[in-house]
Amino acid sequence: MLDLPHPRGERLVRRDQGVLDLNGHADSDKFHTGIGSLDLLRALRLSRQKCRPLSLAVQLLALGEQRGRSAAYLQRLEREIDLVACHLGTQQRVEQFHLGGATPDADALQRLMSQLRKRFNFIEHDGGDYRVEVDLHHTDWATMGLLRELGFNQVSIGVPDIGTDSELSVACYQNPAPIHSLIDAARTFGYRSVNVDLGYGHAWQTPSSFALKLATLIELEPDRLQVFDYAQPPRRYRRENEYRRAASSPTDKAAMRRICFEQLLAAGYQYIGLGQFVRSDDDLLLAQERGRLRRNCQGFTCHGYCDHVGFGLGAISQLDELSVQNSEALSDYLQQLDAGQLASCRGWRCEAGDQIRQRVRERLECDLELDVLAIESRYGVIFRQYFSAAWPRLEHMARDGLVELSERFISILPAGRRELDAICQLFDADVNRPAYSAHHEFVEHDAYL
Repeated sequence: MLDLPHPRGERLVRRDQGVLDLNGHADSDKFHTGIGSLDLLRALRLSRQKCRPLSLAVQLLALGEQRGRSAAYLQRLEREIDLVACHLGTQQRVEQFHLGGATPDADALQRLMSQLRKRFNFIEHDGGDYRVEVDLHHTDWATMGLLRELGFNQVSIGVPDIGTDSELSVACYQNPAPIHSLIDAARTFGYRSVNVDLGYGHAWQTPSSFALKLATLIELEPDRLQVFDYAQPPRRYRRENEYRRAASSPTDKAAMRRICFEQLLAAGYQYIGLGQFVRSDDDLLLAQERGRLRRNCQGFTCHGYCDHVGFGLGAISQLDELSVQNSEALSDYLQQLDAGQLASCRGWRCEAGDQIRQRVRERLECDLELDVLAIESRYGVIFRQYFSAAWPRLEHMARDGLVELSERFISILPAGRRELDAICQLFDADVNRPAYSAHHEFVEHDAYL
C-alpha cells in the first residue's frame, strides 16, 4: 500500500495509475475563453518568423459523430487548413503528423492529404513521423495500403469495447483475427511502427479475460502498446464511451494493471510512462535514454521542439507557452468556419508557476531524472521550499526504493518506473493545495503493481 505522509486532517489525493490522457500536458482543465483565434494567429506568425519545424494533427469525426455529416465536416476542415496555412511559411518542415478519428473513404482521404501537402512542407521518403489511427473493425488491407501510399509510416490500432451487450463485447474483444490481419497489413506495406491501444477496467472484463487478450496481442508483436483505463479514456474514445458507465471493481482493475506490467515486461517491453509500453529498440525509448524525449498534447514525442498545430473538432494547438483549443461542439465548429473564422474557442497561456511544474513533470517523465540545481538556476527558486508539500512524500518513496534523492538529482529507480505517473503527480499544484485535498477522499490502492 502506498501510504505517503501528509498533513494531519488532510485526505491524500489519489489519481488512477497508468491512465492515458493525451491532453494532460496541455492542462486543458485550465483553459478559458479569454484565449482565442487572435492569440493563435499571433503565435502562428511568430512561428513563421522563426521558421520553426511543425507538428500537425488533424482530428476527423469519430464513427458515432458522423451521421451523414462527414462530407460537410471535411469541407470545413479544408477551409480551416487554408486559414491557418496563410500564417505559416512554406519553409517550415512538417516533422510530425497525426491523423485521428474515423478514416474517410478513399476519395475523401486523398483529397484531404492533397490539400495538406499543397499547403505544408511535408518531408519525403519517410523522413518524418507520420501516424494514423485506424479502427479495428472498419479498416481493411486496401485502406492500409492507401494510407501507406499517402505517406503514413506509423499506425495506431484501437481495440476498444464495442457495444453494451457484454457477451458480444467479450466475443469481439477476444477474437484475434481482425487485429492480426491489420498488423500483417502494416508489416507487409512497410509501416515503421505499429501501436495497439488496449483499455482495461470495464465491467465485462475480468483479470483472466484481460490476461488472455494481452497474451494474444503480445504474440502479434506490436512495437508499442498503449494501455489505458476506461474510466479516463484517450480523447479519441471519450465520445464513444460516454454512455458506458459500468466499471470493474477496484480490485479487478488493480489486478489488470498488475497483469500489464507482469506480462509486458516479461515479453521484453519497457514502460516509459503514461500507459505506454515499447520494445527495446523503439525510437521513444532511445530518445528517453538519450535525454531527447519530450511531451506535447499528443503524448510522448521525439519532436518536442516543433510548434504543434491542431485542426478539426476539439483540436489543440501548442506554440511556446500558448495552448489554444477548437470548439468541441460540431455545430459551433461548422458555423465559425462558415463565417470565415477560425474555430478557436478557449485556451491558456502557461504562467511562470505552471512553467516550473510542467518542466519538472516533463523532465521526470521523459528523462526519469531531474536536475534540481538546473531548475533552481533557471527559475530562481529553492526547490525544496517551492515543492515543500511534495518533498516529504518523495522522501517516503526514497525509503521504499522508488526514487533516489541527492542534493542535485531526483532519480526514478527501476522499482519506481511503475509508479512514474504517481511520482510526477506529486508536483501538480492542485494535488498539493489543501483546499483541493480537503474535498477528495483517499482511495487505497496497491502501489507496487
